[in-house]
Amino acid sequence: MGACAPFSQRIFPSNYVTLTNPLLPFEGPRYQVSVRNPANHLFQIELALAAPHPDQQFALPAWIPGSYLLREFAKHVQNLRATQGGCSVAVSQIDKHSWQVACSSGEPLVLEYEVYAADPSVRSALLDGSRAFFNGTSLFLRALGHEHLEHTVHLHKPASCPNWRAATALPAANIDAEGFGVYRGNGYDQLVDCPVELGSFWEGRFDAAHIAHRMVVSGAAPTFDGARLLADSRTICEAVVRFWHGNDVPPLSDYLFLLHVMDDGYGGLEHRHSTALIAARRDLPRQAGAGGASAKAWKPGDGYTTLLGLISHEYFHTWNVKRLRPAEFERYNYAAENYTELLWFFEGFTSYYDDLLLVRAGLLDTGAYLKLLGKTMNQVLQTPGRQVQTVAQASFDAWVKFYRQDDNTANATVSYYTKGALVALCLDLTLRSEGIGNLDQAMRQLWKQHGDGPVRESDVLAALQLVGARSFADELQRWVHSTEELPVAELLALHGVELNADTPQRAQQLGLRVAPGDGIRIKSVLRGGLAERAGMAAGDEWLGIEGDTGSWRLKNLDDLDLYLVPGETQATALVGRDQRLLRLTLPLSACPDGVVDTVRLRITDETRAQRWLHDGAAIPALKAPTASPAASL
Repeated sequence: MGACAPFSQRIFPSNYVTLTNPLLPFEGPRYQVSVRNPANHLFQIELALAAPHPDQQFALPAWIPGSYLLREFAKHVQNLRATQGGCSVAVSQIDKHSWQVACSSGEPLVLEYEVYAADPSVRSALLDGSRAFFNGTSLFLRALGHEHLEHTVHLHKPASCPNWRAATALPAANIDAEGFGVYRGNGYDQLVDCPVELGSFWEGRFDAAHIAHRMVVSGAAPTFDGARLLADSRTICEAVVRFWHGNDVPPLSDYLFLLHVMDDGYGGLEHRHSTALIAARRDLPRQAGAGGASAKAWKPGDGYTTLLGLISHEYFHTWNVKRLRPAEFERYNYAAENYTELLWFFEGFTSYYDDLLLVRAGLLDTGAYLKLLGKTMNQVLQTPGRQVQTVAQASFDAWVKFYRQDDNTANATVSYYTKGALVALCLDLTLRSEGIGNLDQAMRQLWKQHGDGPVRESDVLAALQLVGARSFADELQRWVHSTEELPVAELLALHGVELNADTPQRAQQLGLRVAPGDGIRIKSVLRGGLAERAGMAAGDEWLGIEGDTGSWRLKNLDDLDLYLVPGETQATALVGRDQRLLRLTLPLSACPDGVVDTVRLRITDETRAQRWLHDGAAIPALKAPTASPAASL
């Protein structure tokens, strides 16, 4: 084997740290992350392994925990090379995301490679001239057989970005004032569970419930009111910690929010000590007087409420899915799907509590909360797939259905987020109406029994039985493992909230969903609706309508109110499909009697409603009133 120069001397910066100049004792896998030219979107990575196995194998995760889809991050790896003793050694690819190096044992092995990063989501990696962000699942090859050892990573500051700083929840080992330097994780799982933000970001701090919190915000407008966001986030964190621990000390000492704001975006991904969030720039709070003397004072709108709900949701996950977690996630298999039927619990119950805890924290009033709850109910009601797929099946099928939606998704599936939230609502209201306990107590019982460990459905049932003094197996069988409608209306009535039919939007009246933009491009046709009866299909362009008043061009669905005469029983829809013009007979009859797919909520008994919303005492057991099918879910 001939002598050769290490790869890093060819493509890495001249100040790049090598094994001959270690910052820490060289034991477990050790990574270095560098950026030579942000404009080409390439991270340079070095992985050094002190004691490789013969023919050492490496693999990059195919997915990231919390986002249940195989994303094949290895497709962005390029220029992978290896050296041992200063000489090149052969690298062969085993499959789509793993490699084998023809090395010997007893001498350090160095891998060097690049990762293309141009994904602005919270799931992968991004690098450009304004910022960088990455999850370890996108950058760090896993040294098979060494995952249990301490992992270190050295973040190098890009020479072309003098104003950049670094932020991550990884424990620091030797870093400078700007956050660059060496971090360590106690194994591969911790290494890839701590996303990293690089850039010129805003940062604030607050203490809540014995936990030191940092809030890093990138991309904010100059009018951004950081103090308001910190104050409201602190209130949320205190409410969540109080939910799980009361006045006890929580099991973590620090937490990091990484929030990136953009013109239009939304998303979040949970981690044990941090979360990555995306929000629309216009939804952030603004400073008093921003916009000049003539500007109106900023008032929080629906967008800011949505952001607070997202913060609440991801922070609640710190306990519910990152510590309490499905038994199937006790050990992550990064190479393949990790199936579980419990996402209705871990995502759905978190979705139930995210907005409810905003109410209890005083950040959301009762009317706004009931509006959000009604929206969740309508999303379930307007999904024909709820009569096809159980919410347990939806959890299992997340890998191939929820994250791969198409024009038939609404007809064949149900969301474990929305229906799971309604299952939580029904269990909470049932416990409270029987006068013994509530779902909060069952959640805390789960934490007490399982803490930082795996959870099975039998454990959920055991916690419910301990709190409710009876078995809830029948409820879970009907609400989770069958497509039976949920008794939401009856249970809400017991707690002073009435569920009424409401006028649906035009798209729902017709039984279709349209793509955003100019014109009417049909995205999906709902099972049993008027559009399906007319023969419309996904991909059709609805051009116009012919009725008693003549033929009319349509720009959007609301135009139908201009051109259709009240009382018409049918019209002719002019549709474009594959460059052909079709005339389809569109029935205009109302929904069948007893079928309601749009509801709204109204308080009828303030005292009972506030007991539920503000976690008051359980009400005495009452007989549920008879509800019509129109008011059931």
